[in-house]
Amino acid sequence: MAFLARVGDFIWNPWLLGLFLLTGLYFSIRTGFFQVFDIGLWFKTTLGSILRPSKQKKGRGITQFQALSTALASTIGTGSIAGVATAIFYGGPGAVFWMWVSAFLSMMTGCIEKTLAVRYREPSPEGGWQGGPMCYMEKGLHSRFLAVLFSVCCVCASLGGGNLVQSNSIATALEHSFGWDRLAVGVVTAVLTGIVILGGIGRIGKVSEKLVPAMALLFIGGGAVVLAVNAAALPGALESIVMGAVAPKAALGGALGYGVAAAMRFGVARGVFINEAGMGSSAMAHAASDVKEPAEQGMWGVFEVFVATLVVCSITALVILTTGVYDPAAALAAIEGGTVTNAMLGAPLSAAAFGTVFGRWGGVFVSVCLLLFAFTSLLGWSYYGERGLSYLTGTTRWKWLYRVFFMVMVVLGSVGDMSSMWQLADIFNGLMALPNLAALLLLSPEALRLLGDWKRSRRRGRGR
Repeated sequence: MAFLARVGDFIWNPWLLGLFLLTGLYFSIRTGFFQVFDIGLWFKTTLGSILRPSKQKKGRGITQFQALSTALASTIGTGSIAGVATAIFYGGPGAVFWMWVSAFLSMMTGCIEKTLAVRYREPSPEGGWQGGPMCYMEKGLHSRFLAVLFSVCCVCASLGGGNLVQSNSIATALEHSFGWDRLAVGVVTAVLTGIVILGGIGRIGKVSEKLVPAMALLFIGGGAVVLAVNAAALPGALESIVMGAVAPKAALGGALGYGVAAAMRFGVARGVFINEAGMGSSAMAHAASDVKEPAEQGMWGVFEVFVATLVVCSITALVILTTGVYDPAAALAAIEGGTVTNAMLGAPLSAAAFGTVFGRWGGVFVSVCLLLFAFTSLLGWSYYGERGLSYLTGTTRWKWLYRVFFMVMVVLGSVGDMSSMWQLADIFNGLMALPNLAALLLLSPEALRLLGDWKRSRRRGRGR
């Protein structure tokens, strides 16, 4: 555990933290803060098309909404419930502030990433489209080395991050709420996951487009009820978030307090795990979309980060901080004393927060939401790892072996230590992001040109 923590800190502090924030800031400045000043355009392109399903035409790939749902299936996962709680536990309330900052800037990183994914995608041998960072690295940058490096990290992240964390959180939540055996939960989860992923991206997209909206609305509705009951505590929670980011010791009193570095470390890292913008993973789902204009798919990248982090995760954070279940003194004592347990962080902390309003049903509510969130995340990450493996081997022949191994890792993750699982996820996510962020910056002139041309074409269309 201590070794994994040191490796994770070495990767993230301060190099990768700064690279994520600076990359998002660069794209935000170059686009004139598109996420703010063109909010009407990207909302109309995304949410507007969802409300007008008759205008979506099915072509050779999955629909744009299915691509979004598949991407959100992996982004609105355990990070939205367990990840936010873990970030607050280890980084204090200030971690939420840096999660927001990271998400705001990452909206444009996600836009550029999805634009390039569609620009350099290729026909899939099984029908439809396929693509992702490995394609724009090889075709756009002509760098086979970066593409191979990313693909290796992607496979490792799918098995050691996106997989283990999800199954571990499902098993921990169900054990905490119902006393169910974690190994048994892992076996059932693996079987259900296998049934879906055997159908490939098409079946994953169809399942995701039905589960993702339902689970998001369910969680948002439950969180809204808790926040309404604790409305009086909202100003104090918001103050603790801001003060925890800029003056954590003053916020918590005297010498007791988290450092700014800890708040940034866990806020940005958890934000990246949740929205995946800059990691390159969700770009693989968007590349399979049936869309002609690359920049149009970029709008879904903006919307994806907005929903996954600024909406869903904010609800989790505010529910925890307004209900009084989070005790910074006890958390710090456990961290410093090495006595952190699964029951103190992650899903159990979120369950305790919802339980202040819903009673014993709070744990049930969180468990059901987490089960849906984590299950859909497993579906998305299985596809990402499979894409990375097929690129490395040049064939889809090994996909069946990968799927079997993926299900085995689901079982192993269910009985593992939660803290270790999150440390592994941070390490693999960081290794995956490094080559991808480099590629995004190097290919930024083309992506920005595609975005600019698309915006001008939309304006001309409105002018007719």
